[in-house]
Amino acid sequence: MASAASAPPTPSNLKRIVAASLIGTTIEWYDFFLYGSAAALVFNKLFFPESDPLVGTLLSFLTYAVGFAARPLGALVFGHYGDRLGRKKLLVLSLLLMGGATFAIGLLPTHATIGSAAPVLLTVLRLIQGFALGGEWGGAVLLVSEHGDAKRRGFWASWPQTGAPAGQLLATGVLSFLTAVLSEAAFGSWGWRIPFLLSGVLVIVGLWIRLSVDESPVFKQALEQAEARKAEATAERMPLVAVLKHHWRDVLVAMGARMAENISYYVITAFILVYATVSAGVSKQTALNAVLIASAIHFAVIPAWGALSDRIGRRPVYLIGAVGVALWMFPFFALIDTGGFGALLLAVTVGLVLHGAMYAPQAAFFSEMFATRMRYSGASIGAQFASVAAGAPAPLIATALLDAYGTSVPISMYVIAASLLTIVALAAAKETRHRDLADVAPSGDTDGPAKTRTAEDAHTV
Repeated sequence: MASAASAPPTPSNLKRIVAASLIGTTIEWYDFFLYGSAAALVFNKLFFPESDPLVGTLLSFLTYAVGFAARPLGALVFGHYGDRLGRKKLLVLSLLLMGGATFAIGLLPTHATIGSAAPVLLTVLRLIQGFALGGEWGGAVLLVSEHGDAKRRGFWASWPQTGAPAGQLLATGVLSFLTAVLSEAAFGSWGWRIPFLLSGVLVIVGLWIRLSVDESPVFKQALEQAEARKAEATAERMPLVAVLKHHWRDVLVAMGARMAENISYYVITAFILVYATVSAGVSKQTALNAVLIASAIHFAVIPAWGALSDRIGRRPVYLIGAVGVALWMFPFFALIDTGGFGALLLAVTVGLVLHGAMYAPQAAFFSEMFATRMRYSGASIGAQFASVAAGAPAPLIATALLDAYGTSVPISMYVIAASLLTIVALAAAKETRHRDLADVAPSGDTDGPAKTRTAEDAHTV
């Protein structure tokens, strides 16, 4: 007979879980993306004023990349304790860490006040941001995936993914508003601090919502089974070891799948603020407005892509995005080079819609790869270790290529190469959309990789 954990939750309960994950991820991505936008717009002058403008931007993006370096550590720590203690507790902690670090950046003295200590402190706070985000993503998508209706898991699990464009939308919107109403001098002097300090208010709202939801029923069931089988419980004291033993292929697939998704996103949303202003002569306000509108469309299409993955599979939808982004890169930069707002908006919007085809099914896809008692670790490690090689250096590499060659061609080739890696990873992956999360074999099974039954099988007697 099917387990209770496999039964579809009530609509009201599921919507509350989705809302809690979405609002929390929105706040965390707001904090993370706010730094990226500020790095492109003002941090080069505030924290690296002795460098020439482009070198200052490179140094600014270097501190931005440091946040990605801390994400694997966050994935390891949060994944380990999330698989032992539960998803909810770790999600509350990640939100507190991220919000606290972002608020502190808003209070940070600049280079003009404390000299070289300013960029050092900025880097430390960025490390805390990255550590928190490394633990956030896996827990947020698992909380929804493990609560959700198996037949619509791709749709429901895609909602926490919309936290990325929602956070981007919120961060870009606040910055766009401030740059519009404040003079450049006022924004560079004190206006840039407002979005970071706003994070404190947002975190309070996010904590109130997250504390109101229940722990994943699938995880609670796995804990009960572990209590009944002490040998299994002993084997699961180190989820990381179990992941590397049973799921190392899945970790590599997840890392490969992240390459095109992660690199293209940061080129399209962060590096564009440099390229459009430096190479195409577009104003900062115009570039911000284009990203703002495109992010709203990105938010809207992600659930649609997620729903499509429930119908045709995770891999086909992901493949549409990987191939599409590769084909779009040359037109993307050609449109920006025209200097027109309409062309710029079209370039970013199409790029983010194609990115959404990879990002939407990713939550369900990665969740379905791993067994329950190692799922937080497995999904987080696969996603966050890839971010070090993908999203972390993407704006830095793109800026360096622009500086070295003065053209967008090498940058396009860089994204295309990432897409090829993702396509290879998808070719090696298995389709997962019919897997029932409650019936994935525990890590104590030493006979081989985790075994699964389909969602349909889980509801049969």
